[in-house]
Order: sequence, then structure tokens, then C-alpha cells
Amino acid sequence: MSDKKKILIIEDETILGELLMQRLGAEGCETFWAVDGETGMEKMREVLPDLVLLDIVMPKKDGYEVLTEMRADTALKDIPVIVISNSGQPVEIKRIVELGVKDYIVKAQFSPDEVLEKVCKYLNRAKRNAKEKSAKKRSSGVKILIVEDDPFLSSIAFVRLEQEGYKVSVATDGEKALALLKKEIPDLILLDIVMPGVSGFDVLKAVKADERYKDISVIMFSNLGQEHEIEDSKKWGADDFLVKAKFTPREVLEKIRWLLEKKGRI
Repeated sequence: MSDKKKILIIEDETILGELLMQRLGAEGCETFWAVDGETGMEKMREVLPDLVLLDIVMPKKDGYEVLTEMRADTALKDIPVIVISNSGQPVEIKRIVELGVKDYIVKAQFSPDEVLEKVCKYLNRAKRNAKEKSAKKRSSGVKILIVEDDPFLSSIAFVRLEQEGYKVSVATDGEKALALLKKEIPDLILLDIVMPGVSGFDVLKAVKADERYKDISVIMFSNLGQEHEIEDSKKWGADDFLVKAKFTPREVLEKIRWLLEKKGRI
């Protein structure tokens, strides 16, 4: 692990606490240890750890009380918690999950490697979430035009792109797309090929022939991805080509972000 991630261990068993401190410290983490829930809350507010390893049965303040107090504190409520449980009974697991715990480890089945694996998993997830949040902020105000005659597909794309912070507009055919372009120039167009009336290729040719639109990134969509469609897309200036059935919404989002970053739009 890198960046010296801060891990707070709240555990009253000395041998286990020392073992976790040693193992996580050897992996490059900055580790802190509290032997009861009350001291653990004080330390948590002091260091604001990236992750908490939490025992349930402890003196002064048990794990449930720690979790309840964390969830009521805006500065602490988003810190991921992995519970180290004595029993792992379903009723206990249900309760800790309701209190927002990300994962749990049963002490009887404990291994340092398992703890390390779970810690890495949630620290990497937090890092990825922070990266996505930053990307969403950069996407704010970036304009995308969806040109798609299938209402189901266009609605899915619309919702996902808006969630990412983009300003999204939709045209259900090529003629409406050209009309929208005259009102507002987008940064990127998702363009279906087969549409009634004015086709996607007609729109692409019009976009690339107009000086006002030459910097717009264009991703062509197709149901089949036939060779001639790919070749014609490249010939007329499309930036990329996607076969609808072969790409997940997440992959489409990544492709859009890559193209916009490449052209300095985000």
C-alpha cells in the first residue's frame, strides 16, 4: 500500500491488537490502536483514519455504540469499518450491516492475510470513489448530445450521463439532432447510425463539414458493427465506434471521459 493510509484498530485483546499493528505497519500503513470504544472514539476524531477495524465486545463502549456514534457524526460517518467479531451470528451481522459496516471477520477464522486483503479492498475502493467524485466535478457543464431513436437506450444513457455531471440533451432522429446543433454546440455526440429519415452517417457528414462543429467528438453507435460501418465512420471523421451489445454503460462512460480528456474538455 502507498500514501501512508491511516488505520485505527479498536480491539481490547492485546495479542490480536499487536498482531494487527505489526502486520498493517509492515505494509506501509500508519496504524493506531485503542483498547476500548471510548478511547477509540477519541482517537478517531483526532486522526480521522481512512479505515477502522472494530471489535464488538469491549469495555466502556462496545462496537455497536461506536458505530451508532460514528453514523451520527458527519466527520466520521463515511469512514469504512470492518468489524472483527467473536461469533459471526446472523443476528449480529444483520445489526452491524444496518449500522453501515462494510465487512466483518470472525475471530475464530481470523488470519492476518484475510484482514490485509479486506483492508486493501476497501482502501482501494475509497480511492476509486474519490477519483470518480473528482471526475464528476470536472464533467460539470460539459455538454453531450445523444442521438438515438430507441427510447429505452436513450433514457439509460441520459440518466447515467446526468449522474456523472454532464449536461445532456437528446434527439430521437438525425433531423432533430441537426436542429439542436444550431441552438447549442455540444462537446461530444453519441450518434446512432440507423435512424428514420436522416441517418447517423448523414449527421456525421454534416457535423464534420461545418467549421462550427469540427471540434465536436463523435462516437458512433451500431447494433451490428459491420466492417463497412466501422470504415465509413472513420472515413467521415468519427472519433470512435461502439457496438451496442458489446459495451456496458460503465465502459461507455469511460470511453466518453477518455475522449473528452484527450481533447482537453475536462
